[in-house]
Amino acid sequence: MGNRIAIRTPTPQDGRSFVAAVKASTRLHRSWVAPPSTPGQFAAYLERMSLPENAAFLVCRNDNGQLAGVVNITNIVRGVFRSGYLGYYAFAGQERQGFMREGLRAVTRHAFNRLGLHRLEASIQPGNAASIALARSCGFAKEGYSPRYLKLGGRWRDHERWAILAP
Repeated sequence: MGNRIAIRTPTPQDGRSFVAAVKASTRLHRSWVAPPSTPGQFAAYLERMSLPENAAFLVCRNDNGQLAGVVNITNIVRGVFRSGYLGYYAFAGQERQGFMREGLRAVTRHAFNRLGLHRLEASIQPGNAASIALARSCGFAKEGYSPRYLKLGGRWRDHERWAILAP
């Protein structure tokens, strides 16, 4: 819980509002992310995120319950590594208001305290200044650069790797 937000696991009942928020955010998301934008894609997302190696969180405003964004932890590895990869995005009209900062901090605490992870890593395109600023403001440090790392929008894109360790 944050002061202005709550994080929670998405459910099938979120489908309509989630898909509407994604469609309203097309310009904001551009080539940065490709979130589920149809009911079928949302159902597949829920199924994928229900696997033990993944965890999904909606960032919801406390004042009106509106979806502010999403934080996903994927490819969770247990054992001696105890690490996961982060993906996150805000929804249009909710960006640059601090909701995602509170949400990312809450998910990070959850990952370290409840999931027992030691490390989280976010891969961010170098031109995505807002995402880099968010990671930095939440205590992530730049660890490296990976050319042609992820295929988004039909092309391989370079990414910076930002990570945070459990305290």
